[in-house]
Amino acid sequence: MGGHDPYSASKGCAELVFSAYLKSFFSQGAAQNRPIGAASARAGNAIGGGDWGADRLVPDCIRALSGHQPIGIRSPHAVRPWQHVLDPIGGYLHLGAARWQDPGKYSGAWNFGPENDSHLTVAAMADRLIKYWGDGSWGDLSDPQALREAKLLKLNCDKAHTGLNWHSVLTIDECLQMTAEWYKIFYAAPPRDSMYEICTQQIAEYVERAKKRNLIWTENIGMQP
Repeated sequence: MGGHDPYSASKGCAELVFSAYLKSFFSQGAAQNRPIGAASARAGNAIGGGDWGADRLVPDCIRALSGHQPIGIRSPHAVRPWQHVLDPIGGYLHLGAARWQDPGKYSGAWNFGPENDSHLTVAAMADRLIKYWGDGSWGDLSDPQALREAKLLKLNCDKAHTGLNWHSVLTIDECLQMTAEWYKIFYAAPPRDSMYEICTQQIAEYVERAKKRNLIWTENIGMQP
């Protein structure tokens, strides 16, 4: 954990603070007979419907596409670990279910990110989002004099893969299809009446896919109390 730029380094700093807290208060000696444990979890670059953040790729793309304007991209060759927001949430639920069964074993830091084929350049993401939106274009606004920004960011999720048997449920194309669908419905008429329904529909579809993967957090979903 760490990084050469302030953004990446800040993540490493947070994990160092958590690690000190874990070892001080939840280690075998410190916790005594309290089987509690603690875990931290981080995600890759999450995308999905309902994100309106400034200077974020998908919201910027959607604002341009919905206004029939070219998408302006400042760093088209930067690579990021893209994933639909439901996948890291599923990862957190998976970790929580595992920790319920064995708090000590599953304590510590965990990364929840996409498979290798979902680590795409910003340009490739824009191209695919345009494809699922139906039309549009993008332009290169990169500035060689701009402040340094990491060109390659990836998450090592080997621990989650081997220790939790967790893998992302959605492919990158499924992520982008779901995302484009959400925003298309938002901009349709009537614009906002169906947003609750599309959110619950996408969540339900995700849960069904997760069930087919036999992810432990789905075991009791749908069962009567």
